[in-house]
Amino acid sequence: MQKPRLSFWQIWNMSFGFLGIQFGWGLQLANMSPIYKYLHAEESSLPYLWLAGPITGLIVQPIIGSMSDRTWNRLGRRRPYFLTGAILASIALFFMPDSSVLWMAAGLLWILDASINITMEPFRAFVADKLPEEQRTLGFVMQSFFIGVGQTLANGLPYLFSALGVVGVMATGIPLSVDYAFKIGAIVFLVAVLWTVVTTKEYPPENLEEFERMKRETKGVLAGFKEIFSSVTEMPPTMKQLAVVQFFTWFALPCMWQFFSLAIARHVFLAPDESSPRFAEATEWGGLCFAVYNVVCFVIAFLLPAFANATSRKTVHMIALVCGGVGLISVFFIGNKWMLFASMAGVGIAWASILSMPYVMLSTAVPPARMGVYMGVFNLFIVIPQIVMSLIVPSIFNNVLGGDPRNAVVLGGISLLVAAVTVLGVRDVHVLKSV
Repeated sequence: MQKPRLSFWQIWNMSFGFLGIQFGWGLQLANMSPIYKYLHAEESSLPYLWLAGPITGLIVQPIIGSMSDRTWNRLGRRRPYFLTGAILASIALFFMPDSSVLWMAAGLLWILDASINITMEPFRAFVADKLPEEQRTLGFVMQSFFIGVGQTLANGLPYLFSALGVVGVMATGIPLSVDYAFKIGAIVFLVAVLWTVVTTKEYPPENLEEFERMKRETKGVLAGFKEIFSSVTEMPPTMKQLAVVQFFTWFALPCMWQFFSLAIARHVFLAPDESSPRFAEATEWGGLCFAVYNVVCFVIAFLLPAFANATSRKTVHMIALVCGGVGLISVFFIGNKWMLFASMAGVGIAWASILSMPYVMLSTAVPPARMGVYMGVFNLFIVIPQIVMSLIVPSIFNNVLGGDPRNAVVLGGISLLVAAVTVLGVRDVHVLKSV
């Protein structure tokens, strides 16, 4: 079936739920390390406490991708998963700042990340389901736009509350500004996803009788795992090549998310730990820096298709990753809080491309009928490097990295530069078809 071209606003509506998903991610990425510190976690153990995200992604995303490929009911194929995950994630977000002990925060993070993964994975396949090939770049770029907007609002919200006079703290020491931000985030998450569920319809399977037969034959957990395994063994060459790029990219990003705020607290704000009076100010500024890279992300996002058409998708992605690597490495040399915005601008350029270009290249290289499971399998190459990072960095933090969170951020920058080099080895099927 030749899919009809959608209008700008139809693509806007089908992508709007991503704003809520990324509001949740943004709150987590900017605030979980400080929350863990307030609950007396050791810096070297932080990567272990962040394992919830990659491990739940490793388990949940391929399963949900496979299940959604084989789902069709009144809500459609992907939308039942959007809605279920959004409800569960909103509950976890609402109660996260109320954690009184470390294990409670870690447990809620596991629930939050599993729920976000249930919601997010089908959104990637949704673009390929709904859009003809010539509109997919715009579809994934629109998701990048909402990722940038959602994370910007989430990252800046605690700082905004403080600026408006919200200065109290909870019994654990967690600022009330963070508590209010998470509770607003829970509402935004659910409302944004509901908007997409209500405003966007899905196409039924082209051959409903054949679809029902396939669903009966692949029913059950064992069949789902068998399909995931076959997808891994039958991966197209482009997907394998992108996996290498993704490994170094997603090894780098948690180095920033977990250690950036702590690095600038120590070296820019001169606040060595959570007992310092400037620690809360530093972590709020860290959230504002994350907002800056997300502002750059959504500004750059709509320029990427033009750059890709003028050069190539590979060229755009390689240059963007170099900008991100240089941005993270520059943090080592900065002592002025305002200069950190320049570093984050480089990260924002990389982030806009990371969230779109690999998926555009992938969507033209895999069979449409298995788009959901392949998008889920592709996310293994996002979560596995995060797990590797979370196991390696604690073992080298106090010796190789000198116990300094700033060095962990630099390690992330080096990894992004390596990722940029590996882009050269990717075979872009779309480019080859058009030659």
